[in-house]
Amino acid sequence: MKKIQNSRYIVIILIAVFSISLSNCSVGIGTRSRTSSSKSLPPGQAKKITGEKSAKRYAPGQNK
Repeated sequence: MKKIQNSRYIVIILIAVFSISLSNCSVGIGTRSRTSSSKSLPPGQAKKITGEKSAKRYAPGQNK
């Protein structure tokens, strides 16, 4: 009788550990967010971030 009771506790503990370990896993479903490596900022956005008046410095075709 004692052996059956001990095995129940072991099963309950194993189930608890298994469920806790699965609850910590995260699954990323949805759209991917843009990163800086995939596409650079448009010149106007870079101008706004830095606070400059002209976006010429950030436009690759406008450098003189």
